[in-house]
Amino acid sequence: MLDKNKSLSGEPQVLRPEGWPQPKGYSDGMSAKGRVIVTGGVVGWDQHGKFPEGLGAQTKKTLENIVAIIAEAGAEPKHIVRLTWYVTDIENYLSLQREIGAAYREVIGKHFPAMAVVQVVRLVEKAALVEIEATAVLPE
Repeated sequence: MLDKNKSLSGEPQVLRPEGWPQPKGYSDGMSAKGRVIVTGGVVGWDQHGKFPEGLGAQTKKTLENIVAIIAEAGAEPKHIVRLTWYVTDIENYLSLQREIGAAYREVIGKHFPAMAVVQVVRLVEKAALVEIEATAVLPE
């Protein structure tokens, strides 16, 4: 079901078929019109290549890095329509839902785009516990 008010403003719209349960922390789908901004796999290191300790801290820094990248194109977190998360330990991710959720809301706010979380054996950067790809759409 489309939000007609958002479609008029050019902001991304949540897509959820009628009768489907409300997802927790993500959207089933998104629709947007404008300039597409895509990140590569972003990790939670600082400008010196150093990673903070733990998945929660790395998630927060990864999201901050994504926000910094999309800001280069003039976009904000509200323009993100998709996030794909790659984690090295899904059980650790699940056990830290409160911490990760708090970090997410602190950086992104209460904007929940379409998301997927996938466990991988390893990431290119050995110290990385999470890597996230983002797609944003900046209204024209």
